[in-house]
Amino acid sequence: MPIHDQSYRRYRGERLPQGRAWTVIAASGIRTMVGNRKFLALLLVAWLPFLVRAVQFYVAANFAQASMIAPTAETFRAFVEQQGAFGFFVTIFTGAGLIANDLRANALQIYLSKPMGRAEYIAGKFAVLASFLLLVTFLPAMMLLLVQIVLAGRLTFLAENLFLIPAITVYTFIETLVMGLIMLALSSVTKSSRFVGIMFAGMYFFTLAIFQAIRGVTRSTSFSWLSPIASLEQLGDVIFRQPPRYDTPIVVTILALAAMAALAAFVLERRVRGVEVVT
Repeated sequence: MPIHDQSYRRYRGERLPQGRAWTVIAASGIRTMVGNRKFLALLLVAWLPFLVRAVQFYVAANFAQASMIAPTAETFRAFVEQQGAFGFFVTIFTGAGLIANDLRANALQIYLSKPMGRAEYIAGKFAVLASFLLLVTFLPAMMLLLVQIVLAGRLTFLAENLFLIPAITVYTFIETLVMGLIMLALSSVTKSSRFVGIMFAGMYFFTLAIFQAIRGVTRSTSFSWLSPIASLEQLGDVIFRQPPRYDTPIVVTILALAAMAALAAFVLERRVRGVEVVT
């Protein structure tokens, strides 16, 4: 049997610039989700409200009798809030196993043994979740604004409500950042993606239930900051120039959301390590 030379050889493959490893994780995760038929069905259902609103805009633009359903800034606020419900299911479906599955397969140690830091790993996982969240919140809202312009045949509505473009962008990106970080943090504390989904749903409804209970006792809505969902609703009202639905000062709402995101980032920093942490 011939003996081949196994001495050192210079690597002749392609060398990618440092700091781009997260794109590989993101691309792989997106391909995995796109290949899931159940998830694709969920995305299609999430776009049904867009079709309903598009029909509404068409009727309002072509029939004078339907002027009462003509789009307003409040219409877009309601639409973005409605899409947030689909974002809840997309977050669970996409994000529950992003880190938990790697923990179960002991793949986290392999990822971080490469020339890849925690920041790149987390960024790649977050990009997967953020891509699909924006796909059902930011993109349909912007497309709906474009539909309104095309059907109206003029830019009057856009000129009068130009703030809608930054409002949609800022709100959906804040929503994606907060919910994405919370989901990734929960996914990093257990190896069971099913349990992650239960924890996220529990956090979603339990904090809202606490707020509603306090509201019922005190007859005040100033404790909306306890719930991330209520806080996002309050922030959305302000961003879209609508009357705030709760008594909580907007500064308190922003600080509450920032604290939630910071806590989630802290959990990720503690849990995403090259060596498994035994507690």
